[in-house]
Amino acid sequence: MRIVLVGPPGAGKGTQAAFLAKNLSIPHISTGDLFRANISRQTELGKLAKSYMDAGNLVPDEVTIAMAKDRMEQPDAEHGFLLDGFPRNVSQAEALDELLERESMQLDAVLDLEVPEDEVVKRIAGRRICRNDSSHVFHVTYKQPAKDGVCDVCGGELYQRDDDSEETVRTRLEVYHTQTEPIIDYYKAQGLVVTISALGKVEDVTTRAMEALKRGEDDE
Repeated sequence: MRIVLVGPPGAGKGTQAAFLAKNLSIPHISTGDLFRANISRQTELGKLAKSYMDAGNLVPDEVTIAMAKDRMEQPDAEHGFLLDGFPRNVSQAEALDELLERESMQLDAVLDLEVPEDEVVKRIAGRRICRNDSSHVFHVTYKQPAKDGVCDVCGGELYQRDDDSEETVRTRLEVYHTQTEPIIDYYKAQGLVVTISALGKVEDVTTRAMEALKRGEDDE
C-alpha cells in the first residue's frame, strides 16, 4: 500500500506511522528522518537543505520533493510506503501526484488522524521533559511522575519545552490549518481520504486505522 498520513501536531502521527508501517510491512518515510539522513550523509540535497536552514529560511518544496523521490525509489519501497510529513501543502501534493504518475504508481489512501483542537493543546502543552535525558517524557495528565517536577527514571528536573507552550501550540495549529489541512480536501476530491479518530489508547487507534484502511481496499 502507498499511504499518506496527515493530522494536526499532537495527533500521534509518528507513533501511528511506526506501528502501521510495521503491520503493513512497508517503510515509514518521515520528512524529519529524510532531512536528518541527507544532512548526516552530506548528500547534495542535504547540503542544499542545510544551507537554507542555516540561513534561517524554509527549505524549498523542490528540495523536499527531490528527497522524497529519492527515498521512494529505494528497493524497500517498491511495494509501498507510508509518507509522514509529506506532502505538507497542496503544491507538494500535486508534485507527488505527478511523480507517482510518471512512475505508473498511485496512492491507495490518505489516512487523516482527527483530534479536537483542545485535545491537541492538552496533549502537547502538558508534556514535561527530563533535562538529563529527553527520552524521559512525562505528562501532567496522562503520565504523571511520582514526584511533581522530578523524573521517575533518573531524578532529573522535568521542564516544559518552549515549543510546547500553549501559545506556540496554537500557532503551530494555525499553520497546520492554513498550509496542510487543504490537502485533505485535495485528496477527498480523488476519493482517497480515510478519516479516523485519534483519541484513545495507541493500540486502539492503530486497530481503528488498520480496519479503516482494509475497508478502503475492500471498497475499491
